[in-house]
Amino acid sequence: MISLKDKDIISILDFTKEEILYILEISARMERETCPDILNGKILANLFFEPSTRTRLSFEAAMKRMGGQVIGFDELGTTSTVKGESLRDSVKIIEGYCDIIVLRHFLEGASRLTADSVSIPVVNAGDGASQHPTQTFVDLYAIMKAKGDIENLSVGFLGDLKYGRTAHSLAYALSHFNADMCFISPPSLRMPKDYIEELEIRDVSFQEVDSISEVSEKLDILYCTRIQKERFAEPVEYEKVRGLYKLSKSIMDELEIKDDLKILHPLPRVEEMDESLDATEYAMYFQQAHSGIPVREALLALVLGVIK
Repeated sequence: MISLKDKDIISILDFTKEEILYILEISARMERETCPDILNGKILANLFFEPSTRTRLSFEAAMKRMGGQVIGFDELGTTSTVKGESLRDSVKIIEGYCDIIVLRHFLEGASRLTADSVSIPVVNAGDGASQHPTQTFVDLYAIMKAKGDIENLSVGFLGDLKYGRTAHSLAYALSHFNADMCFISPPSLRMPKDYIEELEIRDVSFQEVDSISEVSEKLDILYCTRIQKERFAEPVEYEKVRGLYKLSKSIMDELEIKDDLKILHPLPRVEEMDESLDATEYAMYFQQAHSGIPVREALLALVLGVIK
């Protein structure tokens, strides 16, 4: 029997294919059923050192829907970090106030450091440009709902693949499911070398291209990401790639694509995806975002051991 009780959720690489499928199964159950009291008496600490809307609020909503409580912060300036307190000291204090920590941090490795510092479960809600594993479970759940399965799909990743932590995690996850991946980005925003090397070790089929038109006709899923201005060290480097890719209904109408292509996006969107797409049959990003509730309900319930 699969048990995720007390398991940290730091990297999608820490999960087997069987565990991923089990989490998706429980997510579907959580969407069908209401469990208003299963986390009664449990406290979640939402520690967000970076801005967030969907991830922070969906974790909070998930916890409260199951009868739990939420403490935490979403502004760095309100914490003792501004006084010089280390992350390790902060989380060692906070673990005494809660049963599970959800952490978003601007530094890669911050979630792993936190997990190594405390004795309660830690969930990585995004660390720098590294990974965002709970978003990956949301993405996989959205793909499964759209396609009925996540095996043997052709998935295009469009936009910022260098800094895009959601793309990094999803690519790793799809390596379990015989996916054919297409990485569509300018050369300066290619998927990082270490991720490419890991996919090669896993014998994943992939190609890197500059234009969506080179691969559009074979895609089942197009995973669009924004170019993240906040990750660039120099504004001039951001301006070089800003607006290189912009999807719209008219552009999609001109491309050769499958009738059942679905577009996903972890959001927020900025310039890369026009609102004209929202009313098309391709668009699934709002349903994807709403899937964050049952998926994060499942993760919290499994890690806290109330569902086995």
